[in-house]
Parts: sequence; structure tokens; C-alpha cells
Amino acid sequence: MTDLKAELKSVLANAGLTVTESDGALEGARETITAKWWLGGRKVTYKTAIRLAEAERTVHFREVVVERSWGIPPPTLTVETTTTSGWKRSGTRTDVSAPGGGQVDYARVREAIQKAVTAAGWTFHLEGGRLP
Repeated sequence: MTDLKAELKSVLANAGLTVTESDGALEGARETITAKWWLGGRKVTYKTAIRLAEAERTVHFREVVVERSWGIPPPTLTVETTTTSGWKRSGTRTDVSAPGGGQVDYARVREAIQKAVTAAGWTFHLEGGRLP
């Protein structure tokens, strides 16, 4: 289990997420889109939580994309392509504006974690509809 946990930490770090561990669960977060100006701003953050259940050899995975804005956010051109199947969301969102921008890939982290989990012989379980 410690080998798998170390591998999952590595996958999260390689995806650019800040990794923390609390109560045996791994949590990761990354601000993927940031746009600020003097009247306000917008931030989009990708968050994930991973809990290992050793008895069932199952990894429970949760993810969410949270958008926060304050004041009057800057004018932004957003291009989003998504596919939703059940609780799985795939695709990308790209924001472009003069004071900032960025991109979020909805499935990149989930697919990398799922690949590492199945390679270790564990079962991957996506917990949809629950916040990390």
C-alpha cells in the first residue's frame, strides 16, 4: 500500500498539483486558470481527493473543478469542449484574457491515477457527485 501511495503522490505532483496528506487520504489542488484586473478577478481550481481502502484493495477517487470570481471579472474568451458520461467528464477548458488565463484538462489526472491503480492490481472507484 505504501508503494501505491507513493506512486499516486508522484502522479499528482507530476500533474502540477500541490499534494497534501490527511487522515491517510491524499489531496491535490492546482489553480489552473487565473485572470485578475483592478475591478475583480476569476480563479479556476482543480481539486482531487484519493482514499485507499486496503481491505478491499480499492482506491476511491473524487475530483471537482471550482470557479471563483469577485468584483467584475475581466472579459475572457473561453473555449470549452467536454464530454460527459455518467460522472466522468472529459475535455478541456481554455480561458484567454489580457490579464491572464490558462487551461484545465478535466480527465488528465483521473486517467493517470486510474492507470497507476490498475497497474498495481487495485480497483479504481470514481465517487461521482461528492466533493473532495
